[in-house]
Parts: sequence; C-alpha cells; structure tokens
Amino acid sequence: MKGLVIKNTGSWYSVKTDEGNLVECKIKGNFRLKGIRSTNPVAVGDRVEIVTNQEGTAFISGIEDRRNYIIRKSQNLSKQSHIIAANVDLAFLVATIAHPQTSTTFIDRFLASAEAYSVPVVIVFNKVDLLQDDEDAMRYLDMMVNLYETVGYRCVRVSAVTGEGLDQLQSMLHDQITLLSGNSGVGKSTIINRLLPGVNLRTAEISEAHDTGMHTTTFSEMLPLPQGGYLIDTPGVKGFGSFDMQPEEIGSYFKEIFHFSKDCRFSNCTHTHEPGCAVIKAVEDHYIALSRYQSYLGMLKDKDENKYREAF
Repeated sequence: MKGLVIKNTGSWYSVKTDEGNLVECKIKGNFRLKGIRSTNPVAVGDRVEIVTNQEGTAFISGIEDRRNYIIRKSQNLSKQSHIIAANVDLAFLVATIAHPQTSTTFIDRFLASAEAYSVPVVIVFNKVDLLQDDEDAMRYLDMMVNLYETVGYRCVRVSAVTGEGLDQLQSMLHDQITLLSGNSGVGKSTIINRLLPGVNLRTAEISEAHDTGMHTTTFSEMLPLPQGGYLIDTPGVKGFGSFDMQPEEIGSYFKEIFHFSKDCRFSNCTHTHEPGCAVIKAVEDHYIALSRYQSYLGMLKDKDENKYREAF
C-alpha cells in the first residue's frame, strides 16, 4: 500500500493512502536513508510504502525517491540533519522586520539551502501593520525588499492581521505543495488561519493549552487546500545550520555570487582573499550586498562542527 506522509509527531506518522484512507504508522526496524544521517528519516511530504503486521499495526517500509527537500543541521547533533519537508513545490519563508526581527543571516542560509535542493522561495514579510508609524522600520523593510528582489527572489508584504498581501499568497497556492517556514513568533500560524479559516479552532485550542498567547507548532503537518494542494505547517526554527554542503559549492547557492564568480581569475576561487576575485570587487563596488557576502563567509566556516551547537 502506498501513500503520502501528511503529519509527523516524532514517533507516529499519519499517512494518507492512495485510496484516501488515513493510517497511523510507525517506522519499521532500523530505518535509514541512503547517504543521509537524519534525525527524522521520514518527513512530511514523503511518498511511502506501508505494510501491516498480524496485530494490525502499520509500518512504513519504504520511501520513494524525493525530487527535493528542505534540510538543515540538527539542533542537538551537529553531524546529523533534520529534514523539514520533502517534495515541495514552493516555500514561503516568513520573516519580520520587528517583533521579532529576522536576521539576514537566517534568511540567507534558508535561501542557500533551498537553492541547493531546487526549492523555489518567496520571502513573506509579515506584520507590516506594526511598522506604519515607524519611518526607520519602513525604510529598513524597503531596503530588505529591494535587496532580495534585486538578487532574484519575489517578496510579498503581508499583514496577517489586516489581510494585506494575503491575496497574493492565495494566488500562488493552487495545486501546489507549499511549505511555510521561519523563526518562532513571525506569525506563520496566523497566516495559516487567514489562508485556511477552517483550522482556526484547532489553532486557538493549542494556543490556550500552551498558555502562550500564540500558536506553538510542535510537529509538521500538511493541511489540504480547498483549491487543491497542501500548505505545510512546521515548527518555528531558531537557527539554520547548513548541512552536507562542500565549501566549493556554497557560492553557487548565492545567485549574485555565482553570477560574478564567472569573472574570477581562478576557477577555484573561494572569494575570500584571491587576487583578481570578481566577487570581492563586486562587494566593494556594492553590486553584492555586504550582508549577503558575510552570510556566505559564515557558511564557509560551517566545517567547524561545534559552530552551531550553542546557536540553536
């Protein structure tokens, strides 16, 4: 029997079978993915094969090849990964200028990981209603939008409270599997409530149970859309340590660095110190944003295995 993993609670997986049934499954045996050391070998969005034993318990016995996935370094185990979601058509990276402020480092790391695994990203700047009376914050928002649109990413200004920009998000969801990701507190759950009003009660109940004043997502789940497709709700991410990237590859995951690197004097240029480096010159001439270049340099240093243990 085959199906789609639509929820992962850590120990149990909800699989929607091709016949339309919902089956609660466990992982069969010592399940390992080929070549990937992961804390969650099965992820939301995976196409899987399931079997049942004589007691009627269902087990996931196999995973179909993934066309892509979003992966990051595990929170506690630096040599292992955590797969956020698999087989994604689009990712909404939800960011905020304030309350809380999303760092460019986090944004750049997410974008680079998505580039590495061929996942298109739209940056959703939420809570713009909170910036109306703050000229400095509005200028910073304009600068951020200009930066990432110039690089080549679509940016949408959204207020999940007033509804601004939500129609733009709705227009992108049709028949797509769309991942929502971002730091804790940026308003992912509120956006989902506006895009999918039917899940509002569930979210309110979880908020009250945790007594946090906000929805705290503790597991990943695929929410079916009335227009076809799914919206993937995921727990908030504190940091985004890159995983399984070779230093010589990282530059190609930054669109503008890859563009200018073609003019470097040396084909194996690391863009850190070499003479005739077109990337360094582009940074000096302000064709590449200093923040993006610093994010690139930070990812080059990720080979230090202890670098992200404290950050998560």
